Parts: sequence; C-alpha cells; structure tokens
Amino acid sequence: MPDDSGAARARQRTGTGIGLLLVLVLGAVLLIALPDDDGSSGDGACRGLTVGSWEADGGLTAEFSRYGDDASRTDDWTGGDGTHSVRLPDGRVLWLFSDTYLGRVYGPPNPHGESYAWRDATTPLVRNSAVLMRDGRLESTLPAPLFADPAPNQWRWPVAARVEPRSPGASEQVVRVLLWVRTAGQAPWIYGVPTATEVATLSLPGLRLESIVEVLDQQPVPDPSRRVLFGTTLVEEDGWTYVFGGDDGRAASRPASHAYAARIPEGGLADPDAWQYWSGSAWVPGARPRPVLGDGRRKGVGSAFTVVREGGTYLLFTMAAGPKGLTTVASYWACSPAGPWHGPGKEFTPPLPQGQVAAYNPQAHPVLSGGGRLVLSYDVNWLETTGAAAQLSRNVSLYRPRFVSLRLAAAR
Repeated sequence: MPDDSGAARARQRTGTGIGLLLVLVLGAVLLIALPDDDGSSGDGACRGLTVGSWEADGGLTAEFSRYGDDASRTDDWTGGDGTHSVRLPDGRVLWLFSDTYLGRVYGPPNPHGESYAWRDATTPLVRNSAVLMRDGRLESTLPAPLFADPAPNQWRWPVAARVEPRSPGASEQVVRVLLWVRTAGQAPWIYGVPTATEVATLSLPGLRLESIVEVLDQQPVPDPSRRVLFGTTLVEEDGWTYVFGGDDGRAASRPASHAYAARIPEGGLADPDAWQYWSGSAWVPGARPRPVLGDGRRKGVGSAFTVVREGGTYLLFTMAAGPKGLTTVASYWACSPAGPWHGPGKEFTPPLPQGQVAAYNPQAHPVLSGGGRLVLSYDVNWLETTGAAAQLSRNVSLYRPRFVSLRLAAAR
C-alpha cells in the first residue's frame, strides 16, 4: 500500500487482508487426500498422481464459524486468511493467520435484514494472529499481533511452521514459523512489496516469542516481481526440511509466477547459513534461487501453493494460470522437490459463496488428516477492491477458511 495513501490507512483499519493479494498475485492450493488403491505409492516408489475426487468438509468449516461468531470475548479471532497449521507435541494444533479481524460479531440478521452474522465496519485489523485448537475444538486466541511490525510501513505475514529441535541434534524442541515481510508500495504493489523471509522461534509449551531472524533479504533485487519469499509450504523428509517459495510475477501482469525450493537440515531453520537453495543443478548455500516450476505462461504458481509428499511422489496444488485462477485448482507431481514437475493435471473447482468472490491460498493440513484423506483449507474474499471491507463486515463468513478433502488417483 502506498506510504502516503489515506486509503491505505483506512484499509489497515478495515482491510481486505492478504486475501485479494493472493487472488491477484499468488497461487493457492486446495486439498488432497491419500490415494485410492490405483494411485497408491505407499511402497516408496514415485508415481504420477492427480486429483481423483474431492468433497467439502462442512464440520471443520462450521467449527471456525462457531468460534468466530462466539461473542463471549471481544479480543479474539473473528476472521482471517493465510491459514496454516502445525501440531504441537502436547497434541494441540496451532493455527496461524495473516491479516485478522479481532473484536465482536453480531447477529444474524445483519442491518440489511440478511441472514449473515456481521461486524462493525470500524473493527480493527491486525497483521497476524494465532489460534489454538484442542481435540478438534478452537479454544483461544494468543495476544495479537503475535509478530510485531518490523518497521514503519512494513508488516509480517506468518506462513508455514514446524516443530523441530532447537538446534541440530538437540533434545529440546521449539516451534519455527516462516514469516513474509512486505513493505508498503505503489501500484501494482498495493498489497505490499516483497521484502524478506524471516524465521521466528516460539518456546514450548508456552509459545513465547523468543526471536526473529532474517534468512533471505530480497531488497537488493531491483525488480520486485523477481523477489522470492520462502515458506508458503514445507515438507519434512530424511532429516531435511524442504521449504518452497514463490515470486510475485503476477503483480507485474505475468500469466503465472514461479516456484522455488530450499532445504535446511532439521533444527537449522533459524540459521541463515544452514539454508541451501536450488541453483538449477544443485543445493547451494547462498545461491540465487532458480525456479523449479513455471514458464511464465501455461505452467506456474504464485507465492501461495501447497506441496505434500505421498510415498515417493511430491504433489503440488495451486490456482490455475490465467483467468481460471480465481476459481480453479490445478496440480503437478514430481519425484523430487527440485522437479521436474509434471502437469498441470486434472483441475477442479471448490464451492464458493454467491457474489463477486474468489478462492485463494488453500493449504494442506496433514495434522487433521487420516483414514485415506488429507484435509486442506482455502480462503475466500471479495474480488473487487472497491467496497471489499464493507462486504467483509456485512457477511463475516466471507473472510474465514473453508475446508475440502480429496482422494488421489494415478495420473493418466
């Protein structure tokens, strides 16, 4: 958002959140589940996989509606996007959100006589939040924002997280949270210029913020559309954490953005020197990251996509390139985080509410998955910038995660 824009300051009070940004510039993923027998790769072999079938998960969607509509507190989460989750050693699930509404929800009906719960249009927005779940029920919101702004006109959006040793080989565990730093800017960067990737360390079990470390500064890259932020998703394998990221090519009117990959030994996420980036031929410390997926046309992602591993196969889900990217999800598969990635495969469209809305930024949640199904959330937001804040206040359900699940099948 522009530094001197009154509209930008208004958005910070009532904003549309990361949502519209990701609709326009970022790719996103929906949900997957473990494959049917004909697509199984449980023996560790790499096999082509794609979407077999999917269905909505009304129970999880309803749980976030229940918690968000609960008027017993006035300082907790009532809506947010950028949905990520991590299971803690004591069984709780920590949910991380980007732009978040706190406060109180009213109704229904709303002042327009509609059957929607609503919030006051002056409700404040914070840049990030964290909510705790126990045994499938949301319980409490940590003091928000959890991660303070690093500087004036900058903010932090939390993305993927994991529990890992405090240092390689240590017995003590901590939570490591990847953070995107963005800086207010002019169009087309009205939702922030990519600035840096950071890693926050939270203590266990208290979840006290201990430190934030910058692992990749992108300010020296002159073209913002070529800056890479890491942490949209991560995969753990054989003592390594593979962290994926993307650029914001779509903000520069490119049809599709690029995916990138890095790897870090377990326990080293908060050590910038431990990060190795795919250089195009090898994993190299300090290298300029090179894309693992994306041709700028038919194939590609945005900064928000999900990767999961099933047997020996890696699966990537993202909003489709082009106009279908507002509603349609595509998939890719590979035998290695560095690719080559095959696809796009079979596409599908998740359920959306009526109106000028779009799906974006779904994320896989293996911690809630099982029985042959992998759960994934996707966010929904009002498509047009004009009047978006009013629409999100008029119908609070437009700015909360929704959930789907799907089964995989052999790619043909």
